[in-house]
Amino acid sequence: MIGLDAGNSLDRPPTGVAVYARNLSGELARAHPSRRFHWYFRSNRYLRSFSTPLPPNVSRRLLERPGLGFRSRKLRLFHGLNQRLPAGVAAPRIATFHDLFALTGNYSTPEFRARFAELAHETAARADHVIAISCYTAEQVVRRLGYPRSQVTVVHHGVDALRPPPAERCREILASLKVRPPFALHLGTLQVRKNVERVVEALEAARPAVQLVLAGSLGFGAEPILDRIRRSSARDRIVLAGHVGDDVRAALFARSSVLLFPSLDEGFGLPVVEAFSAGVPVVGSDVSAIPEVAGDAALLVDPLDAGAIAAALESVLSDAALRSDLVRRGRARAKRFSWERCAAETWRVYERFL
Repeated sequence: MIGLDAGNSLDRPPTGVAVYARNLSGELARAHPSRRFHWYFRSNRYLRSFSTPLPPNVSRRLLERPGLGFRSRKLRLFHGLNQRLPAGVAAPRIATFHDLFALTGNYSTPEFRARFAELAHETAARADHVIAISCYTAEQVVRRLGYPRSQVTVVHHGVDALRPPPAERCREILASLKVRPPFALHLGTLQVRKNVERVVEALEAARPAVQLVLAGSLGFGAEPILDRIRRSSARDRIVLAGHVGDDVRAALFARSSVLLFPSLDEGFGLPVVEAFSAGVPVVGSDVSAIPEVAGDAALLVDPLDAGAIAAALESVLSDAALRSDLVRRGRARAKRFSWERCAAETWRVYERFL
């Protein structure tokens, strides 16, 4: 029996962690039909889990009331999919760490940073092995939590291939958002870490003038970002789309000219690979995990330099040969990331303990 803390798979709106938990847990169950899995859900998600059918080799459990389950000899391994491990697990314990950005900068409240730091150190103390979603995150776990590098394995995310809606549906979606190609897309929560204010500054300077679609819910530090947008000389070209579902997300990728993703700190950067898969050129930052994920398939710039972001945006918009080359490189790069591969590499970690 293999236990997974799968609660984040139900997160709404879905974050990168939710995408990871949903795809990895499902792929593991599909790839190993003869194995039995327990998917554990905390009480605030347990009832909601009944709305989603489980694979035939999966049973659901309540995480806060593990009973004999955590101490049973039948439980061979427990995997916390979001850098958390419960107490009382007798089986070998594996924890996936996605990022430690709360410890690296002013990207959250002091109260959140304190709780995050306590939980991260607690999880590292309990874990027999850590899976990190990038080499960047692995080094963060070693340096900031003092975890042994020999007990960390890097397993990259996969990517969901987004199928664009039919052309008429795409037109309807863009019309409802008052968006007309060409436009630049930023996908992610409006928060300090995503560097949205410099994206706006770059938009103001770049030529030709295009629309910018900001697709994401509001996060830490959103009010100064919204104020910057209200004061922007390009405010009439900025669309606040809010959180978007898969249908709208796919339509935006299908019609956008470029993804702007100059984030200040990313444990992986899933939108970059999603853009690659959709054939969208990417302007990203040259820090954290983005260079590792993007390879040579994106234009990478200093995220603190709005002028550099603007220059890269201008290059993608005006240079057809560059745009074509980035699309080709991106599609090739995206093929390196699949959930089947993620599950297979995760299973190889499991085999050390089974």
